Amino acid sequence: MKVVTSRAFNQDVSQAKRLAREEPVFVTDRGKPTHVLLSFDAFQQLAGPRDGWLDQIAEDEPVAVEPDWQRIRGGLA
Repeated sequence: MKVVTSRAFNQDVSQAKRLAREEPVFVTDRGKPTHVLLSFDAFQQLAGPRDGWLDQIAEDEPVAVEPDWQRIRGGLA
């Protein structure tokens, strides 16, 4: 498991992607893990066989998604 700060991640995304080919990369913000970067193959192994949304993100055409920002922010405007 590799750990990078959010600052290091922002400064060298390519390096984080290279690291993620071998193992998960944990991105931290103020010392706390906030995100995990995985290769797509590793993600597929974790998620297992799926139909629908996983097939859509593998498509060449972009998929439009409108997040529910109110729910994400915990109902705070």
